[in-house]
Amino acid sequence: MPRLSDSMEEGTILKWLVSEGDEVKKGQEIAEIETDKATMTYEADEEGVFHPVAGEGDTLSIGEVIATIGEDAPATSGDNGGKPKEDAPEAEADEEDRAVDAEAAGEGGDAQPKAEQPESKTASGDENGRVKASPVARRLAKEQGVDLASVEGTGPGGRIVKADVEKAASGEAKPATKAEAKKDDAPKREERPAEREAEPAAAASASSPGTSDPKVTETGTTKGDVSVVDLTRTQQVVARRMAEAKATIPEFTLVAEIDMENAVALRSKLKEVAGEDAVVPSFNDMVVKACAFALRDHPRANGSYKDGKFELYSRVNVGVAVAAQNALVVPVIHDADQKSLGHIARDVRKLAARVRDGTVSPPELAGGTFTVSNLGMFGITSFTAVINPPQAAILAVGAMQQRPVIVDDRGKVEARHRMNVSLVCDHRILYGADAAEFLGRIRALLEEPLAMAL
Repeated sequence: MPRLSDSMEEGTILKWLVSEGDEVKKGQEIAEIETDKATMTYEADEEGVFHPVAGEGDTLSIGEVIATIGEDAPATSGDNGGKPKEDAPEAEADEEDRAVDAEAAGEGGDAQPKAEQPESKTASGDENGRVKASPVARRLAKEQGVDLASVEGTGPGGRIVKADVEKAASGEAKPATKAEAKKDDAPKREERPAEREAEPAAAASASSPGTSDPKVTETGTTKGDVSVVDLTRTQQVVARRMAEAKATIPEFTLVAEIDMENAVALRSKLKEVAGEDAVVPSFNDMVVKACAFALRDHPRANGSYKDGKFELYSRVNVGVAVAAQNALVVPVIHDADQKSLGHIARDVRKLAARVRDGTVSPPELAGGTFTVSNLGMFGITSFTAVINPPQAAILAVGAMQQRPVIVDDRGKVEARHRMNVSLVCDHRILYGADAAEFLGRIRALLEEPLAMAL
């Protein structure tokens, strides 16, 4: 499994683009892999005969073998595909598990029936009481919340395999031991009235989605049919990283209102002088540029807190949050402080389009040192964003509106374009005064946008 993004820890094989035994060339696309940020295509780094090791839908950690390319022979159980030797037993166990799963699912074709295994002291356990299960089964059990001790193994020697865990997760598993089966067959004690009254609610909560009785209520209301939706790899990582950010980062928020009247005038002028097909910078492009200049002037805002130290970055790379299909992706404008407004505008549009059509590449998502999140197009006037770890801060941008503003000492009121921004900071690296100066610099640049042309 290749590392396709800087924060990637594991990936899911969505689709193999070549088949078993195909001759592949170096640079040929062989797989679609879902990472923590997007779906990527993976190219072969050598040529030869292709033999898949992982199946479509399998999720593997970085460095685990997904396929072999070489001579016209698949990897043997003694070949771990270049992984460290100590990882080989798990890889072999995974291979064995896949074979046993295929037998259990009836995919083995001419496979011989398994010999009856002697009954052990514990279900699917060895003489020490340890549950015998393949690595794939253990990983699936952990994901599904299945207690391996309650699962009856159908693999060699009573070993628990993937199919056993799937059956247990669906509620079809048999009792793990004879003692449990005997307990289940024992006459039930007479139920008390309170227990009989609670039975309908318990049955409703245990029923599968779409089969619950809509008449049964829970705390006085009904939920109707329930649909359970599995998260994509990107959604899982977003959920994990955001939870980690809220749990581990001591954050605080600064809010400012920015006068955008001069920015509106500048954009109108740019529209007049631009050609018909020219890309005119948006107000969000101006925000990105202002942040880039301010980050250059305030190094700690362009850094991160890590392992009790400050990491300060020499490059200013501003990420722009883009809403993809059912996910949030942050492509990065690298060296934004060195690019013109027009260059930033073209880069943002290109990257946003690539995010939405699923063709964004790993380098375009890597290396961000700061993030801008804008919900103004949805009419949101202000909001608080969640820091994208390990970055020091994130700027949340609201909608620009005309508001009545006092413009001189005599109390004269005018309608002017104003915009709210919120700066969420990691207090371990950005302190109150530092953050206030940083946000003040952003505001000054946006209120006098010609300064960004220098």
